Amino acid sequence: MASDTPVNSQITDAVTQSNLTVLGGAPAQSLATVYQVMAQTVGASMQNAVSNQQSMNTIDNAIVSQGIAMLYSIDSSVDAKVSNEILSGNVNAEIVSTLQAIVTDLKNAQAKASKGSNPQEAQTTN
Repeated sequence: MASDTPVNSQITDAVTQSNLTVLGGAPAQSLATVYQVMAQTVGASMQNAVSNQQSMNTIDNAIVSQGIAMLYSIDSSVDAKVSNEILSGNVNAEIVSTLQAIVTDLKNAQAKASKGSNPQEAQTTN
């Protein structure tokens, strides 16, 4: 209790306790405000991420549609010419085509050999 004041000591004590309550609760209240702001910020960023994903899906669909339309508009002779130009100088493509020819020849030779040895077995494998 406060003494030597012109105001009633009970009033002084009540004001002092009220001030201490406000000062004591301030850190908790400020942290609660920070938590609320952080939650709102995270929620807004999630909404922005979803919105951006939806926008990108729309753009991706438009790009795919344009690409397909462009592919359909290409003349088949131009397509064959471009494919031939791309594959003619490509060493890997030449190796793959050579390997495909070898595999085809081996399959044909194996089929001829199996037909000559056992005709029924050749029919079941085809």
